[in-house]
Amino acid sequence: MSSGPVDVVVVGSGPNGLAAAVTMARAGLSVRVFEAAGSAGGGSRSAELTLPGHWHDVCSAVHPMALASSFFREFGIEQRVSFVTPEVSYAQVLDHGRAGIAWRDLDRTVDGLGVDGAAWRRLFGPLLEHQDAVVEFAMSPMLRLPRRPFAAVSMVSRMLASARAADAGFETDEAGGMLAGVSAHSIGPIASLGARGAGILLGMLAHAPGGWPIPVGGSQAIVDALVADLRAHGGEVVTETRIHSLRELPSAHAVLLDVTPRALDLIGGDLLPSGYRGALRQFRYGNAAAKVDYVLDGPVPWANPDVARAGTVHLGGAAAEVDAAERELARGAHPKRPYVLVSQPSGFDPGRAPEGRTIVWAYTHVPRASGRDMTDAVTARIEQYAPGFRDRVVASAAIPASALQLYNANYVDGDIASGAATVGQLLARPVLSGTPWRTPLDGVYLCSASTAPGPGVHGMAGWHAARTALRDVFGTEPPSLAP
Repeated sequence: MSSGPVDVVVVGSGPNGLAAAVTMARAGLSVRVFEAAGSAGGGSRSAELTLPGHWHDVCSAVHPMALASSFFREFGIEQRVSFVTPEVSYAQVLDHGRAGIAWRDLDRTVDGLGVDGAAWRRLFGPLLEHQDAVVEFAMSPMLRLPRRPFAAVSMVSRMLASARAADAGFETDEAGGMLAGVSAHSIGPIASLGARGAGILLGMLAHAPGGWPIPVGGSQAIVDALVADLRAHGGEVVTETRIHSLRELPSAHAVLLDVTPRALDLIGGDLLPSGYRGALRQFRYGNAAAKVDYVLDGPVPWANPDVARAGTVHLGGAAAEVDAAERELARGAHPKRPYVLVSQPSGFDPGRAPEGRTIVWAYTHVPRASGRDMTDAVTARIEQYAPGFRDRVVASAAIPASALQLYNANYVDGDIASGAATVGQLLARPVLSGTPWRTPLDGVYLCSASTAPGPGVHGMAGWHAARTALRDVFGTEPPSLAP
């Protein structure tokens, strides 16, 4: 382990840990990041998982928050990373070649939804007019008074209204399914307030100017940009170094931990007050994801040709079917007709696969700690909506939920959200506080997706924690992050 004192130590090099490290280094402080894996990145690494020269995203693939997050906007991510933005943000695929199509153009989406078009516009139009304020509210602790109350009221009222039924009151399978599919990102019953909050935010961003962008070359490009900026300002990343105790760390004025509450309990040990440790142990983790990556010898043969234009595809049918699958999951069962989320990045970034081949990234929801290889189930689900898919598979690789925690310790039992996305845990993530990143230890902060504002590649938890530490420990205001 690197020795010698530094101003700031960061444990964990996912997007939140790197956001914290970059912010501290930009403030002129010496920063050392410790990472257990052999490379930085956490949930945003890219690798040749199937065949040489075929680049897959190990976890995150499409980034709705990349151009909307306040941290990434301050950081100038668009000037550092090339993105491609599909004209269709996502598609909800239905039987008999039907699909709900979320065009980035809201008007085009409304036109395609027929009798539900006006209701879709009422749901998302006012939010889009105040996009920045809505994102700011969603990306801040829920216990803080919003700076722009209209955005908070607009979003919360829509969460409450849409949680009354799985289809949110839409008349058509297309519209109801579209909201159900995007709500299911939260891994849980789709009509819950937590799921609807995620669905409405992601649904709004689907029609925003930035859409749901895909980084050219894979998610690793975002991590590489963060690491490059950190090193340019004197910071360092020490890989293959797992931290088991705070006592192992070099002397530092501030410590920021991109770890789960469970890991903080272990790392902090008897240094932490017993009451706080009790709160950390009460933090609940959710159900899991199991992943399958494919290489095809050509495009996915979707029954509906518009689906090929989508960066993200939700396979799950109408709202009632998505809801049934997520309710089976909540009971601890592998759903018989699982919800599957698919991305087809090489259709927009052809450099990811040579010789005209297609990269397909897919995951499905499974009970926590499941060791089941979901290749057959995911393949069958895609085949249902893309006849002939199975015959085009050249290679595939599966990562069961139980293996995801081995890849990234923050994915407890395969929970890629690093904590159940319930309303209670959006309010208390991981504790009930307006500044949930602070721990009872002076100078020690938690900055993972297990803290506010929760999961997603947005860097906001790390940025919030770093800004808090700068004021608490160093008595200084946050620096500019511009390129």
